[in-house]
Amino acid sequence: MSTQGTTPAAGSRWTDLRPRVLSGLVMVAIGAVTIWLGGKTFGLLAVVVCGLMIWELATIMAPAGSGRGAAAAALSVLAAVLMALVLYWPGALTRWALLLPVVVGTALPRRDRLIFALYAFAVMAASYGLIVLRLNAGALVILWIVTIVVVSDVAGYFAGRAIGGPKFWPRVSPKKTWSGTVAGWIGAVAVGAGFAALGWGGWTLVWLSPLTAFAGQMGDIAESAIKRRTGVKDSSHLIPGHGGVLDRFDALIGAVVFLLIVMKFMRLPFDGM
Repeated sequence: MSTQGTTPAAGSRWTDLRPRVLSGLVMVAIGAVTIWLGGKTFGLLAVVVCGLMIWELATIMAPAGSGRGAAAAALSVLAAVLMALVLYWPGALTRWALLLPVVVGTALPRRDRLIFALYAFAVMAASYGLIVLRLNAGALVILWIVTIVVVSDVAGYFAGRAIGGPKFWPRVSPKKTWSGTVAGWIGAVAVGAGFAALGWGGWTLVWLSPLTAFAGQMGDIAESAIKRRTGVKDSSHLIPGHGGVLDRFDALIGAVVFLLIVMKFMRLPFDGM
């Protein structure tokens, strides 16, 4: 989620705040309802989001004049259908089939095939991870991940615009500042401590939360690098004030992929994990 940064004109710092807040509230409402309902309802949301992210990625990384619209739409449908198969008929075969959109998309004309392959793999892995985490660990783990991403993003947005200061990685994400980045980590620690204090997870969350937030920030930066490389400002214009679906879920991709790796070495501090 690309939100941190400063602008020289004080009156223009918050010009995007109102549409961001309104669209954000709608997304939070949809997300909260589907997380609470869980099961196939949440899974179907992950399916739709996965398809949209693959569509945006394929569109912005297709060279001009390559019939990007039709090819991107077909790849999007393929990704969504395969993710739905995992949701309704889980198994080793359907899991391996999730690599098909990555392979097919990479074989099509691309500005940078390696970058497309890596990011498309991350999108498919994160979408699959969200489904698995919700089914196996319940709503709390998804609520924790989403809260980490949202709080670190919001803290970074306000700290970055109000405090400013040195840039975190100016060549890749020129608006992101160290003040906003650190504020995101502090916010994540507070979220982890809050969940642990409420008995919603173990105290391991106090140190795991900022690491997850950092992974989310790296997901944000990765998407920013792709957009700079392809010369686009937003991945699409589907969400008013926010750009595209990738622009909103880039941090979630980084966070979930990080947690999938963590789960190879330790149990997450939630019941069932």
